[in-house]
Amino acid sequence: MKSSDNLDELLLSWENTYKKGQLTLWIFMALQENKKYVDEIKSFIEKKSNGTISCEEQSLYRALRKYEHIKVLTHDLKEGNKGPERKYYYMTDLGQVLFNEFVDRNIKLFYSTEIKNILKLEEQ
Repeated sequence: MKSSDNLDELLLSWENTYKKGQLTLWIFMALQENKKYVDEIKSFIEKKSNGTISCEEQSLYRALRKYEHIKVLTHDLKEGNKGPERKYYYMTDLGQVLFNEFVDRNIKLFYSTEIKNILKLEEQ
């Protein structure tokens, strides 16, 4: 095996692990704009991640049920285009507080000069 093959394999493995842990963040980001049904959440994630993150609808439904159970998400039923009513998901007040706290503790740190320098994001 060439070292570039090994690098690609290692990178893919790391990315797959990383992506599994990111689903909650991406779902919550999708629901910042407005209420969405599952297909819209899925499309948001794929589009905004530049296609690097995709998710199965079954995984989304499982996650959404879990978040509804712990009362950070809820849904409204609205008429579908041609079929049954659709569930349009949105964050509860608790969900919004949770999201904001998560971003403050885990995302905003990437904006610090020290971390930007470590990641080589700023011109040197």
